[in-house]
Amino acid sequence: MKSVLIANRGEIACRIARACRSLGLRSIAVYSDADRDALHVALADAAVHIGPAPARQSYLDADAILAAARATGAAAIHPGYGFLSENAAFARKVADAGLVFVGPGDAIIAEMGDKGRARARAEEAGVPVLPGSGRLTDETSQDLIARAAAVGFPLLVKATGGGGGIGMRRMDAAGDLAAAVERAREQAARSFGDDGVYLEHFVAAARHVEVQVFGTAPGRAVAFPERDCSVQRRFQKVIEESPATNLPDGVARGLRDAAARLAERVGYLGAGTVEFIVDAVTGRFYFLEMNTRIQVEHPVTEMVTGLDLVALQLRQAAGEDLSAAIPDAPQADGHAIEARIYAEAPERGFLPTPGRLARLDLPAPQPGVRIDSGVRSGDQITPFYDPMIAKVIAWGADREAARRRLDDALAATCIDGVGCNLAFLRAVLAHPDFRTGSITTDFIVRNGPQLMAGLSKNAVPA
Repeated sequence: MKSVLIANRGEIACRIARACRSLGLRSIAVYSDADRDALHVALADAAVHIGPAPARQSYLDADAILAAARATGAAAIHPGYGFLSENAAFARKVADAGLVFVGPGDAIIAEMGDKGRARARAEEAGVPVLPGSGRLTDETSQDLIARAAAVGFPLLVKATGGGGGIGMRRMDAAGDLAAAVERAREQAARSFGDDGVYLEHFVAAARHVEVQVFGTAPGRAVAFPERDCSVQRRFQKVIEESPATNLPDGVARGLRDAAARLAERVGYLGAGTVEFIVDAVTGRFYFLEMNTRIQVEHPVTEMVTGLDLVALQLRQAAGEDLSAAIPDAPQADGHAIEARIYAEAPERGFLPTPGRLARLDLPAPQPGVRIDSGVRSGDQITPFYDPMIAKVIAWGADREAARRRLDDALAATCIDGVGCNLAFLRAVLAHPDFRTGSITTDFIVRNGPQLMAGLSKNAVPA
């Protein structure tokens, strides 16, 4: 394998291009009209235009991406995260074209990417799951109410495919359940090309903890130190860290064992993540979903283990046996925390703030601080895609050292031209509950007024 087409954009496309370069592989970018001058295009060895700005006409156009791969002689396709990364039909098309799909393959994606089927496999593996409805079909309003009552309120309406909180809605009573289901269907169809949704019981006092796994051979999957992703807005992660702090005795080991057991049972190969809800009161954990791709927050795992997950993906795709490259039980050295910088207005419900990045000054490279970004000063944050500007990741010998280092890095970051969440991120890091690790998924909702205080300097420019 000598060349890899990157079927993505932004910071993850840049991340993959750099991994290709480190391994001596030729990287090929694809780009839409909106990304003609994007950083990921500049970093790649070659680039192919694949369509207009809307994602459905470019980054979600499987045929255009395959045509680009054929035209450039690519041997493999890395899908990154989002877009087509968990699309089983795309993975099958890649394989049918004689190319290597950097991922677990279409059969596993189809099974574990469908959250209903994944729940069933988790149960088979002895992993606890929350009450759920199974995939909804053509239920009437009364049917939906009956299904919801069986699941139990509060509950979530969730898309069966994809991730990132897209298509997810909380319901505390039947109310406009039918309308919520319809809106979730529409959003899921736009984002993933699949309008499937289901209902799942919602744990109010919960932590969102996940385990990175890597299948090196059928029946062998390595579980990495867990990541806590409980700081979220609108079900989307804002700050992630590894390892999780303040977990009850035995829970961390139980999570890792459950994740490895599930991955091994389904014959998982490559990088994936098993996500769990941990009841903050009882310490019991429940399977949430499995993401059959690299995660946005993979850098915190890399920072505490010293392993390059993207390079490992590429090495496996090239046919290398990774059994000796990944320890049976990777341990965390120190602590790492990641903050996602978005072009958004926290004080306006986290609405995206597209526009031109007049200035983007990120911290200079230094020990213990990593910056992953897909934009530069002068670039446009467009309304067509996720408004992420950068991820700032800090490592420390302990959690407090990592927290302080991350705050210093955010303080050294300067962004002009678009509204951003820099001050909000620093407010989260400074909050007493965060400092003590007393975080649940409702942290931002509960502490909204306190966290929003003093954010005017990051308001959208007039």
